[in-house]
Amino acid sequence: MASIAATPFGALLRNKVSESNGVRHVQYDGLRLQQRMQMPSFTSMPTGFISASSPKCRTIKAMASPTVAAPKREKDPKKRVVITGMGLVSVFGSDINAFYHQLLEGQSGISKIDRFDASNFSVRFGGQIRNFSSEGYIDGKNDRRLDDCWRYCIVAGKRALDDANLGHEVLKTMDKTRIGVLVGSGMGGLTAFSTGVEALIQKGYKKITPFFIPYSITNMGSALLAIDTGLMGPNYSISTACATANYCFYAAANHIRRGEADIMVVGGTEAAIMPTGVGGFIACRALSQRNEDPKKASRPWDRDRDGFVMGEGSGVLVMESLESATKRGARIIAEYLGGAITCDAHHMTDPRSDGLGVSSCITKSLEDAGVSPEEVNYVNAHATSTLAGDLAEVNAIKKVFKDTSELKMNATKSMIGHGLGAAGGLEAIATIKAMTSGWLHPTINQDNLEASVTIDTVPNVKKKHEVNVAISNSFGFGGHNSVVVFAPFKP
Repeated sequence: MASIAATPFGALLRNKVSESNGVRHVQYDGLRLQQRMQMPSFTSMPTGFISASSPKCRTIKAMASPTVAAPKREKDPKKRVVITGMGLVSVFGSDINAFYHQLLEGQSGISKIDRFDASNFSVRFGGQIRNFSSEGYIDGKNDRRLDDCWRYCIVAGKRALDDANLGHEVLKTMDKTRIGVLVGSGMGGLTAFSTGVEALIQKGYKKITPFFIPYSITNMGSALLAIDTGLMGPNYSISTACATANYCFYAAANHIRRGEADIMVVGGTEAAIMPTGVGGFIACRALSQRNEDPKKASRPWDRDRDGFVMGEGSGVLVMESLESATKRGARIIAEYLGGAITCDAHHMTDPRSDGLGVSSCITKSLEDAGVSPEEVNYVNAHATSTLAGDLAEVNAIKKVFKDTSELKMNATKSMIGHGLGAAGGLEAIATIKAMTSGWLHPTINQDNLEASVTIDTVPNVKKKHEVNVAISNSFGFGGHNSVVVFAPFKP
């Protein structure tokens, strides 16, 4: 980590350091444009200055892997994992077909924030959800108490169960100890947390609501959904920032493969478009500041990108063993072939310049799935519209896929913004809809593509494309990398 001091270039913002003639040159290379600064070398720093150095990428010594044939795909119906239901809450509503239709049409869901007064914020727009209704899914009393993060989770989760023909009456006939819930969140109940802190500061601890802690902690989405539905299988949450939902898919599939569950209700949820969330990401210098034209702000791989756009919502899948799905006559939408998770071990917010963490994650995911790189012809990219991240991901993809002539790659975030912990869930649904519809949604705002991006990004207009195998990437602050692999189901 870079040095920590009471300066505007503290630990989060620094990552390149050189020294000459007793003067230390610091180059901020983070999420926004580079800045040059100077400061005295640490040898002349005053007493009490705290330093913990972690300059550029560490050199990683890796053993060469033996050349072996790609592992074969799983054949055991107890271990094959299929998708039997999908549910979401998004800036385009809660109907999956309507959601994907808007994506195919290249519609932007980004607009001015009006949930709170953002007039004094340097960023005043995002993928804010409007006209959300939980009617029929959450009773009125609880609906008024709940943080939006958990409202989105419960609605998306129940819609996914309904889509899988696992409604209330059907669940009564099933062994609920074999059905688990794993819905993660990167930030948890941020509004509940902020409201509780505000009450403490303004009125004292006695005015803190008893729901403050329960509705703030990140595991509560999984817990509330299980309480509502009576599902007693594996239940917890994962919080790995913007990689959260993919981590959940990976973990849930392994519960099924190990025989610990037959069905898992899995995904991510987030509701961070509120003062603390927006203000916090502004402080990280992570966000686009294109206030004059919000719909043009999220522009992955475009030379004029200047940061990501905040989004929110929830995306949930019902993952099930093929044996269970076959036994109950479920409609099988797609198949989860495998996944992987790795860590950059490099920096809190910046990707590794050598792309090793991401490329190794893609390779491991394909090994887990039992497919070769040549079989993959679609990537739903993480592609947040940040200066460093977009190109680092492309470089990693090129390392794994030597021939990209038939590869298509698009960015859902160009239209809905970055859903943080929910991003992987929403993008998994977009990936699966691409397979079932035969159409890839465009990456919008592709006006001035980076020269090094030679892969087809489906610029601005949808494309007909038969997906053979797809991967969906999600990466998070802290260097968390995750890749999941989907394919059309074949008996």
